[in-house]
Amino acid sequence: MVLARPKILSEADGDCVGIERIHGRSPVLLVCEHASNALPAVFGDLGLPSEALSSHIAWDPGALAVARNISEALDATLVYQRFSRLIYDCNRPPSSPGAMPETSEIYDIPGNKDLSAEERLARTDALYVPFHDAIRGLIRDRRARGQDSIIVTMHSFTPVYHGRERAVELGILHDEDSRLADLMLEAAAEAPLYRTERNKPYGPEDGVTHTLILHGLSNGLRNVMIEVRNDLIADDTGQGVMADYLKGLLQQSLDA
Repeated sequence: MVLARPKILSEADGDCVGIERIHGRSPVLLVCEHASNALPAVFGDLGLPSEALSSHIAWDPGALAVARNISEALDATLVYQRFSRLIYDCNRPPSSPGAMPETSEIYDIPGNKDLSAEERLARTDALYVPFHDAIRGLIRDRRARGQDSIIVTMHSFTPVYHGRERAVELGILHDEDSRLADLMLEAAAEAPLYRTERNKPYGPEDGVTHTLILHGLSNGLRNVMIEVRNDLIADDTGQGVMADYLKGLLQQSLDA
């Protein structure tokens, strides 16, 4: 049986994938899955108030700005998703309940309730598949021209979650391959500008390493996920300071 798939993106919405510095010379390949809180027009506001759509449940505030600063500093290619993770969280596989969540922290998401198989497949085809196909294509093209790829995913997290404050300021996350994470944590210990911890505030057990597994572990590529507390990157100054610090950690780790 062929499922009838609802149309997700209009011509006005544009492509779901953003790519910058496609010919960047750095081995670092930056990925930002939760770069935007934009919703395709067909979804309206998903039944959510404006404060929810501007909050961390819809995107990772500041993450794209930090990634762009690092991209510029290192001449690194950057790939990012142009639509909100409320429509599809590209750091989750299609089988995950979190890929199209019905609730997020304190918010119910009416527009995601009781999605049909056709609706889930349409979102997967429109957002998840082209996003990860773009990353695969970049890795393939870089390999063909003899350029290494090191997967670095950029995220931010809220300082208060379910009413509990988080003391960690910078998380260096990894799955089974900790090669790059180990070096970055060593570098952070030498220059402890932020309270930095391994696999905090999330870890592999929370299902957050999907992109690392899909493009890093499966290809034998070094990889790391960076989580920054979003109050530290709420403005241009904070974003610039954090990007400079992370650039230093990455460069020192790559040199090592």
